[in-house]
Amino acid sequence: MKKPEAFSKSLAIAGSVLVWLPIILPLIFGLLFYLREGIVMVDYLMPAELFIMVLSGGCLLLWASIRARAMFKVVVWGLAIAVGILAAGMVIAQLSGLASGAIETVGLWWSVVVASLVIYILSVITMGVGGILLILTLFRKPTTH
Repeated sequence: MKKPEAFSKSLAIAGSVLVWLPIILPLIFGLLFYLREGIVMVDYLMPAELFIMVLSGGCLLLWASIRARAMFKVVVWGLAIAVGILAAGMVIAQLSGLASGAIETVGLWWSVVVASLVIYILSVITMGVGGILLILTLFRKPTTH
């Protein structure tokens, strides 16, 4: 294997791990809490709280997809939507008073902020799937004819 191929594979693997961790960790912690307490509780804000991991992983996936010339659109769109929608949701929460607690967590503004969080999580999952597909593409053995 050539060194550039190995580097691209490393980028794709590291990026995928960093993108998937904020999605998987709340589920693991929720399962552990359920096994200990018998109550289902999942921190749905954790993927947003671990945004720096998503951003770092997304940048690594972007770099790997450029080097491999594969899955670029999936990664770039997933990353762009994740960054944009999370920023928009935070601005809306701040301007509406949700972030400071000035208004209750009900109503239209609450629904918009929660919807932005759902779209953020879906875009991170999409980027993670793109990372897995990129890894599969990079490790696929070339066919000889």
